[in-house]
Amino acid sequence: MSDPYGRTRDQGRDVRPPAAPRDPGAGWSADDDRPRSYAPRDEPLPDSPVGVAAGPDGGFRDADAATVPTPVVDRERPRRGGGRPRRRTTTATVRRRRRVALVGVLVVMAVLVCGVTYAGLRLTGFFVDDKDFGGSAGTGDVLVQIPDDAPLSQFGQILTDRGVVASVRAFTDAADGKPISAGFYKLRTRISAASAVSMLDGDDNRVGRVVIPAGRQLDTKQTANGTSTTGIFAMVAQATTVTIDGTRRGVTAEQLAQAAATATPQQLGVPSWATSRVQALTGDHRRIEGLIAPIAWEAIDPSLSPVDMLRYLISTSAGYFDRWGLTRQGSSGLDPYDALVAASVVEKEVADPNDYGKVARVIVNRLARNQKLEMDSTANYTAAVVNIDVSGDAYTADTKWNTYQVTGLPATPIGSVGENVIAPTVDPPAGNWLYFVAVDAQGTTVFTDDYQQHLRNRQRACDNKVLSVGCR
Repeated sequence: MSDPYGRTRDQGRDVRPPAAPRDPGAGWSADDDRPRSYAPRDEPLPDSPVGVAAGPDGGFRDADAATVPTPVVDRERPRRGGGRPRRRTTTATVRRRRRVALVGVLVVMAVLVCGVTYAGLRLTGFFVDDKDFGGSAGTGDVLVQIPDDAPLSQFGQILTDRGVVASVRAFTDAADGKPISAGFYKLRTRISAASAVSMLDGDDNRVGRVVIPAGRQLDTKQTANGTSTTGIFAMVAQATTVTIDGTRRGVTAEQLAQAAATATPQQLGVPSWATSRVQALTGDHRRIEGLIAPIAWEAIDPSLSPVDMLRYLISTSAGYFDRWGLTRQGSSGLDPYDALVAASVVEKEVADPNDYGKVARVIVNRLARNQKLEMDSTANYTAAVVNIDVSGDAYTADTKWNTYQVTGLPATPIGSVGENVIAPTVDPPAGNWLYFVAVDAQGTTVFTDDYQQHLRNRQRACDNKVLSVGCR
């Protein structure tokens, strides 16, 4: 059949012969498995004569005859078990994957660097303007805690977050490098930075700060001259009580005493060397006497419960006692709790630190002889009125603390124990002293191992009006 130009149907296009059939007996080769679009133009067939190519009808023709590419169907050998053909990993693919991984690592590092940089700049107030509130009246009360060793910029950030000042920059400019103590403060919100700095100066607005003197008892005591000595419970209660916008917060001395009497030693944070002694006096708040160290407590959290507050004080004090050497074995031979009891008596008996070791030696010597201590400070511990010249009921009171009535140490310490009395009590100097007495108003104390000499020394104290009881 021809077209209008007289050509047959097949003469107007390039007609390629069909692909030569594969010889079934020739088998597979590595080259056969590789996908390709066209077979090589002049590739000789197996078993064909050199220079002869296969013709389209399966016969042979001259190799010099004009040929056209023979299309070959792309294929791979099917994978055993079916599924998609396995792709080969090329060098380009590996490089591409490495580039992607490297980019991912760089992005993560950039995010971390940016985050740290932002946090640091924010802490220094870089992103905060220097706006400031006006005046000192403020709009409300707020309790703010400033952590230890915080820089002024951190102070400013805390005050800004709590609404006290308008910006970190305003606060740091107003503070101008002035040192400010850490702790709890009662402040006003929306006040000028200068007013905030003024309120942070001194102790007027401090909450939870209390300085406990050495020798102080838990309970408030009346003295012979008509005054009273505020006890540790009352001191802590006063220091932690605060009123915020008309609402009172804090604990009372009575609540602390109740917690001391009823909570378990574990709840109270009692150290292991005192646990059994404290447990034996359950129900009596005086069982924790001496376990609170006489130091400057800078930041007692006023939001704590009575039990948690005592736990904080006692457990923290245990660390101080350990650093002061209470728990080491010394020449006194006393265990840590008995050493603390003895040290509390030494603290009360003499005023001159140079005499601490001698008094401790007197206590150790009397204990070794099973001799009553008969020390006025132990009788005063339970007396209604504390008097250096003990008399009357104080002598005869039948208590666990009165060493005129009981042999050995008091049941507990009789007051707080300072650092400088620990070492002389744990390691007292050698000596055979058994008696001592203060002979003048300056507290001069004389020691002896002879009772008759002690009576003469005591008369000397009577002559100097230091003592009146038992004088002739």
